[in-house]
Amino acid sequence: MKLRFILSIGLLFWGSMFVKAQTDTGNWLMYFGTNKVSEKFSIHTEAQYRNHTISPTNIEQLLLRTGLNYHFKPNASATFGYAHIGNYEYDSDRKSPEVEEHRIWQQFLTTNTIGRVKLEHRYRLEERFIEDDFKMRFRYRLMVFIPLNRPKIEAGALYLGIYDELFINDKRNFFDRNRLYGGLGYQYANNMHFQVGLLRQEVQTTAKTFLQFGLIFNTDLRNTKN
Repeated sequence: MKLRFILSIGLLFWGSMFVKAQTDTGNWLMYFGTNKVSEKFSIHTEAQYRNHTISPTNIEQLLLRTGLNYHFKPNASATFGYAHIGNYEYDSDRKSPEVEEHRIWQQFLTTNTIGRVKLEHRYRLEERFIEDDFKMRFRYRLMVFIPLNRPKIEAGALYLGIYDELFINDKRNFFDRNRLYGGLGYQYANNMHFQVGLLRQEVQTTAKTFLQFGLIFNTDLRNTKN
């Protein structure tokens, strides 16, 4: 009963935010994958198709990110990777991006549980090559997962996901942006999740809401035959 009440309040909050922000709402379609190649190593794969508008017809960014993960233990990993980001202006006639970014990134991720609740801490450092400019940025994200119909998140589980992520620059404007997210997830199988939610992004003097649809699909590329 308590979980249902919390879920109802959360949906009302994010629904009111969505209605209020119809004039500045975008859309993100996202895929994430962790692909195991050995007991300790896996490959991160990711694609995000971000749109200026709520309909996925006016592209803002195409983000492609990959990396090599090293798993210290089941709840801790480090990643070194590369990302390419194409940035598009609103209602542009160009087929290619106006601004391109090449990004090197390092990450440390750890998880822990408190009762039924799972906490995920993500620390990320980015070296950003944007046209002729170079920037560095630090990010910290705290995400909370709350299973709604099972004792833990497993196949068949519906869960609530909430996170806040702070972005900090290395120079000039210290604060880069903040992202607040809330949504619902469903674990369809041991290696597949679906997520839908709303993200509110504050960028210094501006803000925008994004409707997000996510697919998480993990694979095991190891040869398990003897």
